Amino acid sequence: MIVSKAYARYIRVSPRKVRQVIDLVRGEKVIRALATLASINKGARVYVEKLIKSAVSNAKLNPQVLTDELFISKITADGGPMLKRYRAAAMGRATMIRRRSTHLAVELASVKKKPVRVAKKTVRQQSRRKVQKRRVKK
Repeated sequence: MIVSKAYARYIRVSPRKVRQVIDLVRGEKVIRALATLASINKGARVYVEKLIKSAVSNAKLNPQVLTDELFISKITADGGPMLKRYRAAAMGRATMIRRRSTHLAVELASVKKKPVRVAKKTVRQQSRRKVQKRRVKK
């Protein structure tokens, strides 16, 4: 069950560099993800950390949600608009430099403990029991 969402748009870091960071925290519990991010030496770490903290504060607005049970169910880094700049190249040419930006999105969900299901007996197990009962009667 999705509890909260947060977005960070037009971040001036390449999506490829951000994806290296978000791949480390995808699917983790929030507390563990923030601890992991604290030990990473990447520039994109700051933006991802702020985004996760924002999503947690959004989740705190709902009093029924326990922040200890939140995990990162979905986190994406999509490409944003590019700033195009030109640089002088050899033989009088100019080459284009694309300064990329990123749109980040994160969804947090709560961990729900699944109820323990009692396995139903298969047809084979039921038929074996009937056969055993018949033998006992004779």
